[in-house]
Amino acid sequence: MTTNLETMAQNAKLASYTLASLDTATKNNALETVANIIEANKEIILQENAKDLEAAKSLLESGEINQSTYNRLKLDDNKMRDMVQGIRDVEKLPDPVNQKQWAMKLDEGLDLYRVSCPIGVIGVIFEARPDVIPQICSLAIKSANAVLLKGGKEAYNTNVILAKLIKEALEKTGTFPADTINLLFSREEVAQMLTMDKYIDLIIPRGGNALVQYVKNNTKIPVMGHADGICHIYIEEDADVEKATDICIDAKTQYPSACNTVETILIHENLLKSYLPSLVKSLKNAGVTVKGCEKCKEVVSDIELATKDDWATEYGDKTVSIKAVKDLFDAVAHINVYGSGHTDCIISQDKQSIETFMNLVDSAGVYANVSTRFADGFRYGLGAEVGISTAKTHARGPVGLEGLVIYKYKMYGSGQTVAPYAEGKKSFIHQRIV
Repeated sequence: MTTNLETMAQNAKLASYTLASLDTATKNNALETVANIIEANKEIILQENAKDLEAAKSLLESGEINQSTYNRLKLDDNKMRDMVQGIRDVEKLPDPVNQKQWAMKLDEGLDLYRVSCPIGVIGVIFEARPDVIPQICSLAIKSANAVLLKGGKEAYNTNVILAKLIKEALEKTGTFPADTINLLFSREEVAQMLTMDKYIDLIIPRGGNALVQYVKNNTKIPVMGHADGICHIYIEEDADVEKATDICIDAKTQYPSACNTVETILIHENLLKSYLPSLVKSLKNAGVTVKGCEKCKEVVSDIELATKDDWATEYGDKTVSIKAVKDLFDAVAHINVYGSGHTDCIISQDKQSIETFMNLVDSAGVYANVSTRFADGFRYGLGAEVGISTAKTHARGPVGLEGLVIYKYKMYGSGQTVAPYAEGKKSFIHQRIV
């Protein structure tokens, strides 16, 4: 028997075929309409968000959600501004669909093209992050994908109003299928969605390790996402320590619950006596709880002693661990063992050390002399992102438009058959056209 969700998935699949034929102007017009309707209804959205925040207070007090989850749930004027700007930034980006990636002349009158195309239907499961909905919808509209969205129950009212407004905006265009954007509500629907590999082409979980592992273990559908955000900053012996302090504080305190926040600071052991005390003092003055390895604690006694578990912990709050390392290679080895492949940074003035670090660290983002908080689709100029991928598939790091398209091969001929080539009567030219 066909369920309501199965019907939704079927209709989304049908919608995806129509979406693939829409031109750039049509998609950009839809994005501008979405931006306008969200902008015009800002106060209504904030009112609905306030209902969610009020209900979440009891969940926070009872321990059902933590402070970082509550922080992610909250919308304010700044987030609303970024939300609308993100949609308009996507509108300005080049259309990722129907782009010729390369072409090959196989023989006279026989040409092969590799052309970008939408993935199809994307299921996105996210926790208490209501601003995810306009981000994903804007990227889906521009990349011509249909989406099934399942947000956290904590953001129910905000999710509903945002999805409603976006669907209304698409209806106004008169060209987008009604089933382009679809909102799910229950955990049961998540379990059911994960079985629908016939209709859904990609699943993107945005949340903690438990959510990502659950999704990966319960579906045949390809999964794109990251389980943890264990980011590092390595302070080299020759680092500009003033810059190092500013970077570490920004990377830890600017938004502590974000996945691109630094969790472990690695410091060259030759800097322990000369620099570690001032770094710890600055971090503490910024409200950060500092843990350290035994060598660090010998120099600064009033920090907590870090355990092996701390090196593999995403704190999600104003806590950071510091470890002394012998050299750059010791730092790289630590990162490649304990890191999550998200974003890691070196602070150094030596170009060779920087390049060595960047080449050896196996992460989606490797930085030099800059905060890890820059790991974000909006800041990268992608307009928005559907998430950050630490996998080694077709998309890695902040995933924007290019991560939501795949490609197909288009061949144009004039009656050719394979037999003459197989029999050696004809041979291929294999000449690149594009």
